[in-house]
Amino acid sequence: MAIPSIRFCRTLVSSSNSFRPFSSPDSPHSRSRSTFVECSHRSMEESTVIEPQSPENCRTRWKPLCLYHTQGKCTKIRDPLHLEKFSHSCAVDLAESVSGSRNVSEQEFDYLLVLDLEGKLEILEFPVLLFDTKALQVVDVFHRFVRPTRMSERRTAEYIEGKYGKFGVDRVWHDTAIHFSDVIEQFECWLRKERHGGGQIVLLGEDGDQRLNKAAFVTCGNWDLKTKIPQQCLVSGISLPPLFMEWINIKDIFLNFYNKRAPGMVSMMRELRIPPEGSHHLGIDDSKNIARILLRLLSDGARLQITARRASPRSAPTFLFLNRGRKRWLIPTKGGSFTSDIFPVGSHITR
Repeated sequence: MAIPSIRFCRTLVSSSNSFRPFSSPDSPHSRSRSTFVECSHRSMEESTVIEPQSPENCRTRWKPLCLYHTQGKCTKIRDPLHLEKFSHSCAVDLAESVSGSRNVSEQEFDYLLVLDLEGKLEILEFPVLLFDTKALQVVDVFHRFVRPTRMSERRTAEYIEGKYGKFGVDRVWHDTAIHFSDVIEQFECWLRKERHGGGQIVLLGEDGDQRLNKAAFVTCGNWDLKTKIPQQCLVSGISLPPLFMEWINIKDIFLNFYNKRAPGMVSMMRELRIPPEGSHHLGIDDSKNIARILLRLLSDGARLQITARRASPRSAPTFLFLNRGRKRWLIPTKGGSFTSDIFPVGSHITR
């Protein structure tokens, strides 16, 4: 069945919206300059092409991603003015992420799926970068904006304006967002698709259990797969797919490998002296920055292991690392207070 396309539109997209880790929302760094870009429809069946970066172009100036292209809907790919303003590659910038020498360890997984969801009430953005652990680069991308299931149109418009209006991409969201159940269906098809260059990469198991094959999700925290996807599946009236039953929390890997505590993506990048790129809390940009942290970890010799796993869709996850990137609590005592990594009884860890 043919997939509906989007009519020609004129969309406001941010052209210089890189975030700075030390700037406040009111600082000059957080104000974006906007440019009008014309995009028309493209079949969602077409793949976003990831071109490997060569050493000579690794240090080219940062440009915002074309968010129609990440969803397979940009037809301005041959327009020089459009290409000058917007990037059409999700390749990870190697030059800023990797230290002088590489000491790559043998990995359990051939591919890592870097996921960073956006949306508190319901999921609004579902970006996944496919990272090849042998080539040490992003080789494909899946990116969809997600339309809420239970919100009214008016509430949705207000929510999106508050969330994405500051990035100048709220129009792109309205033009492309689809329901979560459709996102999952398309994502599973994407996992099975044949990719150019390396033959067919089979990321879903062939034995019918719908679990990942030689691949694992990488998230920045446990919230995405521990909390949000199960919640959204419930809201959307679908079962939790088995492929979401286990994941790698990059914060736990970071803590155990470097013996440094970093509560989030920005602090990890600060510790590694990797300048962040893009817009913080725009999921596709955050996914790229997490992939840059991942690249640095792999280049320094870290071995990526599953950090959390569910036995069944309805069971609570088991956390497999004893030393975890948890919050530190100030515990009051008669003699004063002390800090502890142990969560108070009855507390719930979400991210």
